Amino acid sequence: MTAYLLERAWLGDRFADDVLVEVEDGRFASVTPDSDPPRAVPVRGLVVPGLADTHSHAFHRALRGRTQRERGSFWTWRDQMYAVAARLDPDTYLALARATYREMAAAGITCVGEFHYLHHQPDGTPYVDPDEMGAALVEAARQAGIRITLLDTLYLSSGFGAPPEGAQVRYSDGSVERWVERVDGLEAGVARTSASGGHATVGAAVHSVRAVPADDLGTVASWVGDRPFHVHLSEQVAENTACLEAYGVTPTRLLADHGLLRPTTSLVHATHLTDEDVALIGRAGSWASFCPTTERDLGDGIGPSRRLHDAGARLTLGSDSHAVIDLFEEMRAVELDERLATQQRGHWTAAELLTAATTDGHASLGWPDAGAIAVGQRADLVVLDPASPRTAGTGRDENTVVFAAVAEDVRRVMADGRWVVEDGDRAAIGRELDDVITRIGEEQA
Repeated sequence: MTAYLLERAWLGDRFADDVLVEVEDGRFASVTPDSDPPRAVPVRGLVVPGLADTHSHAFHRALRGRTQRERGSFWTWRDQMYAVAARLDPDTYLALARATYREMAAAGITCVGEFHYLHHQPDGTPYVDPDEMGAALVEAARQAGIRITLLDTLYLSSGFGAPPEGAQVRYSDGSVERWVERVDGLEAGVARTSASGGHATVGAAVHSVRAVPADDLGTVASWVGDRPFHVHLSEQVAENTACLEAYGVTPTRLLADHGLLRPTTSLVHATHLTDEDVALIGRAGSWASFCPTTERDLGDGIGPSRRLHDAGARLTLGSDSHAVIDLFEEMRAVELDERLATQQRGHWTAAELLTAATTDGHASLGWPDAGAIAVGQRADLVVLDPASPRTAGTGRDENTVVFAAVAEDVRRVMADGRWVVEDGDRAAIGRELDDVITRIGEEQA
């Protein structure tokens, strides 16, 4: 057992000084504020629980800074994304994901929900091990020192019945039954290699209602059970229009009609919703995974975060395309975007946003035993510099964390009782990212 004295730590509803935590077997064995122990390792700074990134596409990290050329649009971005997807193999995917997850760890993220649909070889043929690409992601997270919920994704159509084309053939298993068979095998493999209390679990996803025929959604609902289930929802107005033309209902109603709105469902983006959509999601108690830095990068729009919360949905946060990896920015962007949309301030408190990024984010990914500095929880700690040029003089409280801090203010990170990031690691992470992206073959600026 190791004892740490946290100078100032977030305990879920307040910051407390001199918090003694004892860590045993990767979990908090005791948490005692206002302590003055004779022997404990001091941890200086502002300490919060580990953050959960609920929506990631690791391979998109290779696109950062490249898709803005000639101004760009959502569609030019998608073409560049497909080009990267076509080049990756298990070795380069492992290397890119490991570097991306190391960047996440350095930003205070101790758990990631990886929305994984890059399954097969470039011509669509399965690898000898049909889950080789998924296994690469699980191993990348292990090497980076963070946990992963691998959200294996069903993708059968380029849009409302049209067959996959180009790089999309890598995404498709051909049928929902073959997808279920493959994911069952993946789940068994992860269970064998990740011992009790390990770093990986498997969830499921449908890419979107445009990528999976409605006739298959019932099969998905029957199989998913209580696994974490994710789906891109109403990210673009064009998706809603096409869904109405194909099925006569909104994407939200389509999911509800097929039993896929449930408390274990995370709706990613949830940007363009009707009043009925908001009510359906709220009654189901589903999660809404907002990714503000990607949504603004792609020009998607601003989703109704507070209306969803007030209706009964629960907010989580993701970095999605990794235009940046900074959950502090994602937190405050939820509030600041609402201000832009409504021309009013004060929609979300800092405490609510910090909860979205910690306890709620982890719970949505199937890790209810993480995201809090509390007895029995996984021992994750994120140590922030309270005297950086950004945080100095801001109050050393939750408002400092949400409305002042950035990823670069993270000094140390513990995950499952082990220090996985130390101050000064960023330079090595940057070199690793540069090397692997060059290896993938992207042209340099």
